[in-house]
Amino acid sequence: MGQVKAGGDLDRRDVVRALLADRKDLLVVTGLGSASYDVMAAGDHDNNYYLWAAMGSAAMVGLGIAATQPDKPVLVLTGDGESLMGFGALATIALRRPRNLTLAILDNGHFGETGMQESHAGRGIEFDQVAAACGFPHTGRITDMAGVQSLRDDIYKQDGLRLFTLKIKPENLPRVLPPRDGVHVKNRFRMALGHQPI
Repeated sequence: MGQVKAGGDLDRRDVVRALLADRKDLLVVTGLGSASYDVMAAGDHDNNYYLWAAMGSAAMVGLGIAATQPDKPVLVLTGDGESLMGFGALATIALRRPRNLTLAILDNGHFGETGMQESHAGRGIEFDQVAAACGFPHTGRITDMAGVQSLRDDIYKQDGLRLFTLKIKPENLPRVLPPRDGVHVKNRFRMALGHQPI
């Protein structure tokens, strides 16, 4: 694949903070690890669904929530390593094509949770191209904050399935831990949607 630059120049915490600014009724699903820490650093919210010990599942959880909450925008925020574990989910999501679902992949080209080893994305796998090949109507690669702001605005349009890769710096920032009790996170999320805890 030739010379590939792993990651990009965006600051992951600035990206997440910008995507979640003035979030209205946005429902957020996080991949495990750094994406969860980034969302928590931007501010905890009842509409955040943090995944723990579920590597590769964020996109499919987002699909399920988007299907059951068709009138609300759903944002899956995850990393390139987590997305690689759930690679096949992109084909299923493209076939279901929920208009209210956006996948935002924080791509630093590394497996941050296991020691910053270079990931497949760091060696040339481009998620936006894979998503386009699967049939996602809106895909792209974001390398600047203007692009982040544009994506943030587009999330609320709910006019078609999206996947965007956000090229972030390869750095391992201090952890800002969200709630770790899965039952609490689930029930809080359900109650925010007007459902009873189970």
